[in-house]
Amino acid sequence: MASVTHPNAAFPPHSSTVRIEPPSGLFELRFGEVWAYRELLYFFVWRDVKIRYKQTAIGVLWVVLQPVLTMLVFTLFFGRLAKLPTDGLPTPVFYFAAVVPWSYFAYALQMTTNVVVDNQRLITKVYFPRLILPISSTLSGLVDFAIGFVVLAIFTLAYDIRPTLAALWLPVLLALAVLTALGVGLWLSALNALYRDVRYVIPFLIQFWMLASPVAYSSSLVPPRWRWLYGLNPMAGVIDGFRWAITGRGQAPSLLLLASAFAVALVVLGGLFFFNRMETAVADRV
Repeated sequence: MASVTHPNAAFPPHSSTVRIEPPSGLFELRFGEVWAYRELLYFFVWRDVKIRYKQTAIGVLWVVLQPVLTMLVFTLFFGRLAKLPTDGLPTPVFYFAAVVPWSYFAYALQMTTNVVVDNQRLITKVYFPRLILPISSTLSGLVDFAIGFVVLAIFTLAYDIRPTLAALWLPVLLALAVLTALGVGLWLSALNALYRDVRYVIPFLIQFWMLASPVAYSSSLVPPRWRWLYGLNPMAGVIDGFRWAITGRGQAPSLLLLASAFAVALVVLGGLFFFNRMETAVADRV
Protein backbone atom coordinates (compact mmCIF):
# COMPACT_ATOMS: atom_id res chain seq x y z
CA MET A 1 0.00 0.00 0.00
CA ALA A 2 1.25 3.50 -0.79
CA SER A 3 -0.13 7.02 -0.67
CA VAL A 4 0.49 9.76 -3.17
CA THR A 5 -0.22 13.41 -2.36
CA HIS A 6 -1.26 15.54 -5.28
CA PRO A 7 1.42 18.25 -5.86
CA ASN A 8 0.15 21.81 -5.96
CA ALA A 9 1.23 25.15 -4.53
CA ALA A 10 3.40 25.47 -1.43
CA PHE A 11 0.28 25.59 0.73
CA PRO A 12 -2.49 23.96 -1.28
CA PRO A 13 -5.99 24.99 -0.26
CA HIS A 14 -7.25 21.47 -0.98
CA SER A 15 -5.09 18.37 -0.92
CA SER A 16 -6.17 15.00 -2.28
CA THR A 17 -4.69 11.64 -1.41
CA VAL A 18 -4.87 8.61 -3.67
CA ARG A 19 -4.60 5.32 -1.83
CA ILE A 20 -3.04 2.46 -3.77
CA GLU A 21 -3.87 -0.88 -2.23
CA PRO A 22 -2.98 -4.42 -3.32
CA PRO A 23 -5.73 -6.64 -4.74
CA SER A 24 -7.89 -7.98 -1.95
CA GLY A 25 -9.32 -10.97 -3.82
CA LEU A 26 -8.21 -13.70 -6.19
CA PHE A 27 -10.48 -12.50 -8.98
CA GLU A 28 -9.70 -8.77 -8.65
CA LEU A 29 -7.79 -8.28 -11.90
CA ARG A 30 -8.24 -4.51 -12.39
CA PHE A 31 -8.37 -4.40 -16.18
CA GLY A 32 -9.76 -0.87 -15.96
CA GLU A 33 -6.53 0.23 -14.32
CA VAL A 34 -4.51 -1.32 -17.14
CA TRP A 35 -6.63 0.58 -19.67
CA ALA A 36 -6.03 3.84 -17.76
CA TYR A 37 -2.28 3.28 -18.18
CA ARG A 38 -2.53 2.43 -21.91
CA GLU A 39 -0.14 5.26 -22.86
CA LEU A 40 2.50 3.78 -20.58
CA LEU A 41 1.88 0.42 -22.27
CA TYR A 42 2.53 2.05 -25.64
CA PHE A 43 5.84 3.53 -24.46
CA PHE A 44 6.96 0.19 -23.02
CA VAL A 45 6.27 -1.48 -26.38
CA TRP A 46 8.06 1.27 -28.27
CA ARG A 47 11.02 1.06 -25.88
CA ASP A 48 11.35 -2.70 -26.42
CA VAL A 49 11.28 -2.27 -30.20
CA LYS A 50 13.94 0.46 -30.15
CA ILE A 51 16.22 -1.54 -27.85
CA ARG A 52 15.93 -4.59 -30.12
CA TYR A 53 17.15 -2.72 -33.20
CA LYS A 54 19.50 -0.24 -31.53
CA GLN A 55 23.09 -0.38 -32.80
CA THR A 56 22.47 -3.32 -35.11
CA ALA A 57 24.45 -3.60 -38.33
CA ILE A 58 21.65 -4.75 -40.63
CA GLY A 59 18.58 -3.80 -38.56
CA VAL A 60 15.33 -5.49 -39.47
CA LEU A 61 17.10 -7.90 -41.83
CA TRP A 62 17.80 -10.04 -38.75
CA VAL A 63 14.05 -10.64 -38.53
CA VAL A 64 14.12 -12.03 -42.07
CA LEU A 65 17.38 -13.94 -41.86
CA GLN A 66 16.51 -15.97 -38.77
CA PRO A 67 13.32 -17.63 -40.07
CA VAL A 68 14.75 -17.98 -43.59
CA LEU A 69 17.87 -19.78 -42.36
CA THR A 70 15.76 -21.98 -40.07
CA MET A 71 13.49 -22.81 -43.01
CA LEU A 72 16.48 -23.74 -45.17
CA VAL A 73 17.85 -26.07 -42.49
CA PHE A 74 14.46 -27.77 -42.02
CA THR A 75 13.99 -28.07 -45.78
CA LEU A 76 17.38 -29.74 -46.21
CA PHE A 77 17.35 -32.15 -43.27
CA PHE A 78 13.67 -32.90 -42.69
CA GLY A 79 12.37 -32.35 -46.21
CA ARG A 80 15.13 -33.57 -48.52
CA LEU A 81 16.98 -36.09 -46.36
CA ALA A 82 14.34 -37.42 -43.93
CA LYS A 83 11.58 -36.95 -46.57
CA LEU A 84 8.89 -36.16 -44.01
CA PRO A 85 5.43 -35.50 -45.52
CA THR A 86 4.52 -31.87 -46.18
CA ASP A 87 0.76 -32.30 -46.80
CA GLY A 88 1.10 -31.56 -50.51
CA LEU A 89 2.74 -28.16 -49.95
CA PRO A 90 6.09 -27.12 -51.40
CA THR A 91 8.68 -28.01 -48.78
CA PRO A 92 10.02 -24.46 -48.22
CA VAL A 93 6.48 -23.05 -47.86
CA PHE A 94 5.51 -25.85 -45.45
CA TYR A 95 8.36 -25.01 -43.07
CA PHE A 96 8.35 -21.24 -43.51
CA ALA A 97 4.62 -21.07 -42.68
CA ALA A 98 5.40 -22.74 -39.34
CA VAL A 99 8.64 -20.93 -38.51
CA VAL A 100 7.10 -17.44 -38.72
CA PRO A 101 4.46 -17.89 -35.96
CA TRP A 102 6.83 -20.07 -33.93
CA SER A 103 9.60 -17.43 -34.03
CA TYR A 104 7.16 -14.87 -32.67
CA PHE A 105 6.03 -17.19 -29.88
CA ALA A 106 9.59 -18.13 -28.84
CA TYR A 107 10.73 -14.50 -28.78
CA ALA A 108 7.65 -13.27 -26.89
CA LEU A 109 7.89 -16.06 -24.33
CA GLN A 110 11.55 -15.37 -23.62
CA MET A 111 11.02 -11.61 -23.28
CA THR A 112 7.92 -11.97 -21.10
CA THR A 113 9.65 -14.36 -18.69
CA ASN A 114 12.41 -11.87 -17.88
CA VAL A 115 10.38 -8.65 -18.00
CA VAL A 116 9.61 -8.36 -14.27
CA VAL A 117 13.20 -8.94 -13.16
CA ASP A 118 14.60 -6.71 -15.91
CA ASN A 119 12.42 -3.83 -14.71
CA GLN A 120 13.04 -4.33 -10.98
CA ARG A 121 14.38 -0.80 -10.42
CA LEU A 122 11.30 0.71 -12.02
CA ILE A 123 8.95 -1.54 -10.05
CA THR A 124 10.44 -0.60 -6.69
CA LYS A 125 10.21 3.16 -7.34
CA VAL A 126 7.05 3.89 -9.30
CA TYR A 127 3.56 2.45 -9.11
CA PHE A 128 1.80 1.22 -12.24
CA PRO A 129 -0.18 -1.95 -12.99
CA ARG A 130 2.47 -4.66 -13.15
CA LEU A 131 0.38 -6.52 -15.72
CA ILE A 132 1.49 -3.89 -18.25
CA LEU A 133 5.01 -5.36 -18.30
CA PRO A 134 4.21 -8.87 -19.65
CA ILE A 135 1.58 -7.41 -22.00
CA SER A 136 4.11 -4.98 -23.49
CA SER A 137 6.70 -7.72 -24.00
CA THR A 138 4.13 -9.88 -25.76
CA LEU A 139 2.97 -7.08 -28.05
CA SER A 140 6.46 -5.84 -28.96
CA GLY A 141 7.17 -9.11 -30.75
CA LEU A 142 4.35 -8.40 -33.21
CA VAL A 143 6.63 -6.00 -35.09
CA ASP A 144 8.96 -8.86 -35.95
CA PHE A 145 6.00 -11.06 -36.79
CA ALA A 146 4.59 -8.47 -39.20
CA ILE A 147 7.89 -8.27 -41.08
CA GLY A 148 8.20 -12.05 -41.24
CA PHE A 149 4.60 -12.39 -42.38
CA VAL A 150 5.15 -10.00 -45.30
CA VAL A 151 8.13 -12.11 -46.41
CA LEU A 152 6.02 -15.26 -46.03
CA ALA A 153 3.23 -13.75 -48.16
CA ILE A 154 5.72 -12.93 -50.91
CA PHE A 155 7.16 -16.42 -50.58
CA THR A 156 3.79 -18.12 -51.08
CA LEU A 157 2.99 -15.93 -54.08
CA ALA A 158 6.34 -16.92 -55.61
CA TYR A 159 5.15 -20.55 -55.42
CA ASP A 160 1.87 -19.55 -57.12
CA ILE A 161 -0.18 -20.02 -53.93
CA ARG A 162 -2.99 -17.47 -53.85
CA PRO A 163 -4.90 -16.44 -50.71
CA THR A 164 -8.34 -17.95 -50.14
CA LEU A 165 -11.17 -17.36 -47.70
CA ALA A 166 -9.19 -19.41 -45.19
CA ALA A 167 -6.94 -16.35 -44.77
CA LEU A 168 -9.75 -14.72 -42.76
CA TRP A 169 -8.75 -17.03 -39.92
CA LEU A 170 -5.26 -15.52 -39.68
CA PRO A 171 -6.22 -12.81 -37.09
CA VAL A 172 -7.85 -15.49 -34.91
CA LEU A 173 -4.79 -17.71 -35.09
CA LEU A 174 -2.49 -14.79 -34.36
CA ALA A 175 -4.63 -13.90 -31.33
CA LEU A 176 -4.26 -17.48 -30.08
CA ALA A 177 -0.47 -17.23 -30.44
CA VAL A 178 -0.42 -13.91 -28.57
CA LEU A 179 -2.61 -15.24 -25.77
CA THR A 180 -0.51 -18.39 -25.49
CA ALA A 181 2.70 -16.37 -25.14
CA LEU A 182 1.01 -14.04 -22.65
CA GLY A 183 -0.56 -16.81 -20.58
CA VAL A 184 2.61 -18.90 -20.27
CA GLY A 185 4.67 -15.73 -19.86
CA LEU A 186 2.54 -14.63 -16.89
CA TRP A 187 3.28 -17.89 -15.11
CA LEU A 188 6.99 -17.82 -15.91
CA SER A 189 7.53 -14.12 -15.20
CA ALA A 190 5.94 -14.51 -11.77
CA LEU A 191 7.98 -17.64 -11.05
CA ASN A 192 11.13 -15.91 -12.29
CA ALA A 193 10.57 -13.13 -9.78
CA LEU A 194 10.40 -15.75 -7.02
CA TYR A 195 13.12 -18.10 -8.26
CA ARG A 196 15.80 -16.57 -10.48
CA ASP A 197 16.94 -19.87 -11.93
CA VAL A 198 13.69 -20.08 -13.94
CA ARG A 199 15.31 -18.04 -16.72
CA TYR A 200 17.86 -20.82 -17.29
CA VAL A 201 15.06 -23.28 -17.96
CA ILE A 202 13.52 -21.18 -20.73
CA PRO A 203 15.91 -22.18 -23.59
CA PHE A 204 15.28 -25.87 -22.84
CA LEU A 205 11.54 -25.28 -22.55
CA ILE A 206 11.41 -23.50 -25.92
CA GLN A 207 13.48 -26.21 -27.58
CA PHE A 208 11.32 -28.99 -26.15
CA TRP A 209 8.13 -27.11 -27.05
CA MET A 210 9.25 -26.73 -30.66
CA LEU A 211 9.82 -30.48 -30.90
CA ALA A 212 6.36 -31.06 -29.42
CA SER A 213 4.80 -28.72 -32.02
CA PRO A 214 4.32 -29.40 -35.76
CA VAL A 215 7.11 -27.08 -36.86
CA ALA A 216 9.51 -29.61 -38.40
CA TYR A 217 6.83 -32.18 -39.19
CA SER A 218 3.15 -32.43 -40.05
CA SER A 219 0.49 -33.04 -37.40
CA SER A 220 -0.93 -35.66 -39.77
CA LEU A 221 1.72 -38.00 -38.36
CA VAL A 222 -0.20 -37.99 -35.07
CA PRO A 223 -2.82 -40.79 -34.97
CA PRO A 224 -6.37 -39.37 -35.31
CA ARG A 225 -7.50 -40.74 -31.94
CA TRP A 226 -4.74 -38.78 -30.18
CA ARG A 227 -5.24 -35.59 -32.19
CA TRP A 228 -7.34 -33.89 -29.50
CA LEU A 229 -4.70 -34.65 -26.87
CA TYR A 230 -1.99 -33.31 -29.16
CA GLY A 231 -4.10 -30.16 -29.59
CA LEU A 232 -3.78 -29.38 -25.87
CA ASN A 233 -0.44 -27.95 -26.93
CA PRO A 234 -1.78 -24.52 -27.96
CA MET A 235 0.94 -23.94 -30.55
CA ALA A 236 -0.01 -27.16 -32.34
CA GLY A 237 -3.38 -25.69 -33.29
CA VAL A 238 -1.84 -22.29 -34.11
CA ILE A 239 0.87 -23.67 -36.42
CA ASP A 240 -1.39 -26.21 -38.11
CA GLY A 241 -4.06 -23.58 -38.62
CA PHE A 242 -1.55 -21.04 -39.85
CA ARG A 243 -0.34 -23.37 -42.59
CA TRP A 244 -3.90 -23.99 -43.69
CA ALA A 245 -4.93 -20.31 -43.55
CA ILE A 246 -1.93 -18.94 -45.45
CA THR A 247 -2.02 -21.56 -48.20
CA GLY A 248 -5.71 -22.48 -48.34
CA ARG A 249 -4.78 -26.12 -48.82
CA GLY A 250 -5.79 -29.12 -46.77
CA GLN A 251 -8.52 -29.30 -44.15
CA ALA A 252 -9.12 -26.86 -41.34
CA PRO A 253 -7.72 -28.23 -38.04
CA SER A 254 -11.13 -28.17 -36.36
CA LEU A 255 -10.65 -30.61 -33.47
CA LEU A 256 -7.00 -29.68 -33.03
CA LEU A 257 -7.78 -25.97 -33.00
CA LEU A 258 -10.70 -26.39 -30.61
CA ALA A 259 -8.52 -28.26 -28.11
CA SER A 260 -5.82 -25.60 -28.45
CA ALA A 261 -8.31 -22.78 -27.82
CA PHE A 262 -9.54 -24.55 -24.68
CA ALA A 263 -5.95 -24.95 -23.43
CA VAL A 264 -5.18 -21.28 -24.15
CA ALA A 265 -8.19 -20.15 -22.11
CA LEU A 266 -7.07 -22.22 -19.11
CA VAL A 267 -3.45 -21.05 -19.35
CA VAL A 268 -4.37 -17.35 -19.64
CA LEU A 269 -6.90 -17.39 -16.80
CA GLY A 270 -4.55 -19.33 -14.53
CA GLY A 271 -1.66 -17.03 -15.43
CA LEU A 272 -3.71 -13.91 -14.67
CA PHE A 273 -4.74 -15.17 -11.25
CA PHE A 274 -1.22 -16.35 -10.35
CA PHE A 275 0.40 -13.11 -11.51
CA ASN A 276 -2.27 -11.13 -9.65
CA ARG A 277 -1.39 -12.87 -6.39
CA MET A 278 2.33 -12.44 -6.94
CA GLU A 279 1.89 -8.73 -7.72
CA THR A 280 1.20 -7.92 -4.08
CA ALA A 281 4.76 -8.85 -3.14
CA VAL A 282 6.65 -8.32 -6.39
CA ALA A 283 8.47 -5.19 -5.17
CA ASP A 284 9.91 -7.14 -2.24
CA ARG A 285 10.80 -10.16 -4.34
CA VAL A 286 12.76 -8.42 -7.08
